[in-house]
Amino acid sequence: MKKGKKVTVIGAGNVGATVAFILAMNGVCHHVVLRDRNTEIAKGKALDMSQAANAARSHTIVTAADDAAEMAGSDVVVITAGSPRLPGMSRDDLLMINAEITKEVIQDVKKYAPDSIIIMVSNPLDVMTYVALRESGFPKERVVGMAGILDSARMAHFIFEKIGYGSGQIRASVMGGHGDDMVPLPKFSTVAGVPLTDILSDKEILEVVERTKHGGAEIVGYLKTGSAYYAPAKSTAIMVEAILKDTKQIHPCAVYLDGHYGHSDVVSGVPVALGANGVEKLFEMTLNEEQKDKFTSSVNSVRSMIDVLKNKNFFNQETV
Repeated sequence: MKKGKKVTVIGAGNVGATVAFILAMNGVCHHVVLRDRNTEIAKGKALDMSQAANAARSHTIVTAADDAAEMAGSDVVVITAGSPRLPGMSRDDLLMINAEITKEVIQDVKKYAPDSIIIMVSNPLDVMTYVALRESGFPKERVVGMAGILDSARMAHFIFEKIGYGSGQIRASVMGGHGDDMVPLPKFSTVAGVPLTDILSDKEILEVVERTKHGGAEIVGYLKTGSAYYAPAKSTAIMVEAILKDTKQIHPCAVYLDGHYGHSDVVSGVPVALGANGVEKLFEMTLNEEQKDKFTSSVNSVRSMIDVLKNKNFFNQETV
């Protein structure tokens, strides 16, 4: 009998727990494992979710891991563990704290789930995806960062707020790093197939773009003591489902660039097809000179943080 799909979510905070809950409700996998430094919290949330799954008549089982070995056999490992982004804190401030946490977590994944596909969610997202790739030694196709789906969703919502119609029919496109240097692409954004440039003025598009860049910070400002988790969790669950169901759907994700768009040895958000092997295909869109410059600036921002880690001898000497 074919074994059921298994997903481990490392980090049972707001994002990780919500990812696990969505997966349990969707029934896309047989088993969800919650792993957290606070085992009691993980156990309580897993029990609550298991009861919710029964209420929903879902076949998904949710358990908490007492030990890292319980992630063995996972098809996908989602990593949300890390320090949250607090008010006044940039994603860059999280760099060293979360790099160390990611390094520690990846050692367990490498040992107990060597055939899994890793989805990174921890911030700074692009750099943590690079850290996960370097520390795991996994093929670049099996280490993917969640960013573009979230940023595109934020842009789509802000477009809806501007025009007041087309909810659910707005397709926004964002590439580049997950942060203030992201590159929203109005040229590739549509409302029910109508180009955004035919609907909004240049000034209105600029306002949408700027609000998208600071979409996460806006939510942090309201919450005061935490950051967004519903939209990040749903975006992550979409990626998990595409991989488990081998849909080959195209989504913007943070991946390792090896000459793509003229950049190498760095991670950035670009459109990819997700399937059973992780990144099945990477697409290179035709960008105008302004978009190329913005994308290069975004890539360089990520590279500067990677260089900080390299200069501190964070990585061992092996290359990807």
